[in-house]
Amino acid sequence: MDGRSGRLDAVFSALADPTRREMLSRLTDGSMTVGELAEPFEMSRPAISQHLKVLERAGLIERTATAQWRTCTLRAEGLDDASAWVDEHRRGWNERFDLLDERLRELKQRRPKKEKDNE
Repeated sequence: MDGRSGRLDAVFSALADPTRREMLSRLTDGSMTVGELAEPFEMSRPAISQHLKVLERAGLIERTATAQWRTCTLRAEGLDDASAWVDEHRRGWNERFDLLDERLRELKQRRPKKEKDNE
């Protein structure tokens, strides 16, 4: 497994969980302390910490410590590889859908008139 593949696995795995996606959404407004970020979630501090570790390992957030405060900041560049992967595959999918549309139009044009009238 190459480095890019491992990063993609980590990002997609992190994004697979709705709690982590919500955490990332909340961080789009700016940095938050762990307490602020954890506030709407009904789960233990250790569970919150585990979610944050997954996000940090995936390169989606950065955690910093200042005195007793732990702050989380979104790292949007962590999504760059995943975004590139989706864009790369979207082109292929769109090409296949375009070919399918073309083929369906051809088949529809070749159908006998009687079948067309029954629609």
